[in-house]
Amino acid sequence: MPKTSSRADGCQNWTRRYTRRQVALTAAALAAGIALSVPAGPAAAAPGGTGGVATHPQAVTAAQQRAVLDYWTAERIAALTEPSSDNPPKSGPDGAPWTGSDTLSRTVGRLFFTDHGEDASCTATVVTSANRSTVVTAGHCVNSTDLLGENNQWTTNVMFVPGYRDGRAPYGKFVGRLGVADATWLQYDAIDSLRFDGYDQAFVVLNTDGKGRKVQDAVGAAQRIGFDRPGDRKVYEFGYPRSASDPAREGLPEYTGARLAFCTGPTREDPGTPDFPEPRGEWGSACVMGGGSSGGPRIAAFDPATGLGTVVGDNTHSAFFTPAGGVCDDSEAPNCSRYLVGPQFTSAITRPLYQAAQHAT
Repeated sequence: MPKTSSRADGCQNWTRRYTRRQVALTAAALAAGIALSVPAGPAAAAPGGTGGVATHPQAVTAAQQRAVLDYWTAERIAALTEPSSDNPPKSGPDGAPWTGSDTLSRTVGRLFFTDHGEDASCTATVVTSANRSTVVTAGHCVNSTDLLGENNQWTTNVMFVPGYRDGRAPYGKFVGRLGVADATWLQYDAIDSLRFDGYDQAFVVLNTDGKGRKVQDAVGAAQRIGFDRPGDRKVYEFGYPRSASDPAREGLPEYTGARLAFCTGPTREDPGTPDFPEPRGEWGSACVMGGGSSGGPRIAAFDPATGLGTVVGDNTHSAFFTPAGGVCDDSEAPNCSRYLVGPQFTSAITRPLYQAAQHAT
């Protein structure tokens, strides 16, 4: 999984820096007697059910908030923008620049953070909330493991920029105040996809910006959030990818992290592979968006004219299907299409996180 963040990269099954298979091989090397000094991860949670709501203070005091804003210099942000290419424009339902409703682009933004000492970015979305300060993203954009799938840590220097485009923050910059994830996700080991992937979802409660505005007031809109919705529906998926799985689109502005991209189409449910089975409820559409699109919304009942819909899930990792709907074990196989998938939001897992986030002060 690449570092933009963990899982949705075009070259790997997740958008982090290593694939699960690579992590498994590393673990095998350790078992063979290669000694590495790495803090031990927490014990795995028992399968089934929710582990409860886990929260983590981010930047609470005025001094802490200023430190985050000072940290994200223009140079640091530019370093998370990939070089452009000479590829001619190319777009389709599986990936294109978003040129539609401004309302949509105001509610989706780029989420910057530091993960195990490395700067990274994801995507997050403003959702309706009692505190008018809540965004939804992926779990691995809020809490992540190290290269070996161990040493889970909460991300730091969290900053959300709604409507981000070409380095600009047209609606302000909002520093994270509180991270909210399921406690089971904090046990994540980068290998047991069946146990953990359904928990790869999280919320961030934001501080007000420099003008004292809450994020929902600053952008003037918010997306609805839905639980237990059917997964087999046409959806729109949005993100700030830093790569594309299609070489012809690599390096276009919407695949460098500079601009908002989207995909749309019917969904498929990812059962995983024999080596890495997935839990039920991992849905997504055909999509070339890579690392950085993690945490982006999967929106159902979306109205392109108003730019509003219902967020029913988040982008977390890639899956590969044949035209007939079979799973490709090898992503390089002929006629194998990449899908961007992630957990469908549920009352069991998502709703408690959302309630904790929207009522946080």
